[in-house]
Amino acid sequence: MEVSGTERQRLPERLQRREEERQLEAGKKRQEKESQAVLEEKSGYYNASFGLERAAIEETLSGQQLEAGALEEVSGRLQRLQKLLNDSMMFLPSYDVRQSQEQLGRLQAALELRRQQLQPKKKFAFKSRTKDAPGAPAPPPQAAPAPPPRSKEPPPIAQGGLHGLSGRQLTLEVEEIRQKDVQLSQLRDCTVTLPGSPATLHMRGLSGCRVLCGPVSSSVFVDDCTDCLFSVSCQQLRTHSTRDSRFYLHVTSRAIIEDCSGLLFAPYTWSYPGMLQDYELAGLDRARNNWDLVDDFNWLAMGVRSPNWGVIPEEERISDWS
Repeated sequence: MEVSGTERQRLPERLQRREEERQLEAGKKRQEKESQAVLEEKSGYYNASFGLERAAIEETLSGQQLEAGALEEVSGRLQRLQKLLNDSMMFLPSYDVRQSQEQLGRLQAALELRRQQLQPKKKFAFKSRTKDAPGAPAPPPQAAPAPPPRSKEPPPIAQGGLHGLSGRQLTLEVEEIRQKDVQLSQLRDCTVTLPGSPATLHMRGLSGCRVLCGPVSSSVFVDDCTDCLFSVSCQQLRTHSTRDSRFYLHVTSRAIIEDCSGLLFAPYTWSYPGMLQDYELAGLDRARNNWDLVDDFNWLAMGVRSPNWGVIPEEERISDWS
């Protein structure tokens, strides 16, 4: 078949375009390979750093004799470890993120256990007697001291937390929660106000509650809660087994949900006197808020948002918190 003169002239142009396309594709592949190498290098550095620090914290917590000062140092190291994870989440696989979070949760639980072991028992006994029997006379000098009577209901405030209450308006003051691990558990139909800057906030088993909290230095953990409203500001939000709840959120990483349904999100708008100082103490960036970036560990479809969470329509958001 004879090739026309025009076709003969176009042949070099086609070859040149193919060569350009080949070089462009080769360049893309080279860039992808280099990017993958950088991610693997970053991932390797993270895993090594996280593993070494986690092992050091575990060794400290397993020591036979620990003082309160050592536990506070461990709390600070856990916060820094959480920050390392938050800063690395953009390049870590989901599995590594989940494993790190579980390990941090176990370390936090071990720290809380050691703190409970160091609580002075005399102080607890004195509070229990004062609450249950304010007018009871002191025992005779010759008698052995009797163990403090157990109250049928837990005290309303217990070392940085609230437990087992219903239908109450509750407030923990700034000094009670500043850079402490605060726990709210088994509350029903309560409004809890936490102006201040806790180190962490753990909420478990809440039903029909409204929780307003100032900036948290590291993480907020929500577990097994139903029909609640949370207004929180933190580095990371981790929510498990929770349904039909609303979050007014300031988070500097990405929120994580797991085994949840019916969750709605909106930007954090609650304020109180002294909040700016608490933001500085917590070290949170007020200009960075990823309130609508939520990772659902039960939803694997790429490019399609999980049906387990949504956004509160603007016309339905709370603007006046008074």
